[in-house]
Amino acid sequence: MTSVRIIRTRDWADPVPPARREVRTATPELPDDTKPPVLFVPGFGHGAWAFAEHWLEHAAGRGFAVHAVSPRGHGGSEPAPRATLRAYAHDVVQVAASLPHQAVLVGHGAGALVVAHALARYPARAGVLAAPVFGGWATLGLALKHNPFGTLPAAFGGRLRLTRRQLFSRDLPDAAARGYLGRVGHASARAQWELLRARAPEQPVGDPPVLVVGTPDDRVVPRTALDTVARRYGGAPLLFPGMGHDLMLDARWQEPLDAILDWLEKGDH
Repeated sequence: MTSVRIIRTRDWADPVPPARREVRTATPELPDDTKPPVLFVPGFGHGAWAFAEHWLEHAAGRGFAVHAVSPRGHGGSEPAPRATLRAYAHDVVQVAASLPHQAVLVGHGAGALVVAHALARYPARAGVLAAPVFGGWATLGLALKHNPFGTLPAAFGGRLRLTRRQLFSRDLPDAAARGYLGRVGHASARAQWELLRARAPEQPVGDPPVLVVGTPDDRVVPRTALDTVARRYGGAPLLFPGMGHDLMLDARWQEPLDAILDWLEKGDH
């Protein structure tokens, strides 16, 4: 089936300006047309590099054609200091619509909220929300509890500075954690404010299956938030105790990815 995107009145009246986007890709040695392409979307401050570190090659090794996009202002994409959540979702929809088959959209962190908005515009084969940050005051309260000095500036339009303990478990070697932290940037102040307001995404078009994965030990996403997001899509979260928020970079990165790919294979998405 040819990929399409849903155009709303606002898209015509107030279009999102174009931007150069970074997309990283890994393809299997023996392509399997029965498996849908997978598009990974990073959270705020991360880029496609976060998936290129482990997940892309591993998923390609299991027969999936996989891609990771850096929304504008992230990774190697064009700077966008005034970008909105709508612009980030636009980038995801544009890349997904360019793929030869209907894709599975996988978002991490605030990228899960971006994917949720994209699912209302793009008829995906399936969606996966990993450690989803859907915003709101509960998320802000947890961030202030674990990292007050890094969080307060973001509440007033400044840069959010995440810590090692917020993103990774103790199992990840310090050298690796420092290297990853050094690559983390930030989203636009406007997008950060929108995240706090937590506008609920519209329902996905085509009613695709949606899987929520996370960890009960997340220092960014409250456990109650994982349950709430999963219930919204008619299920319960798949949990990986002992891991940090950055599931794709933490020491046990293979476990959640294999669970996602197993779900895709068993569900025939």
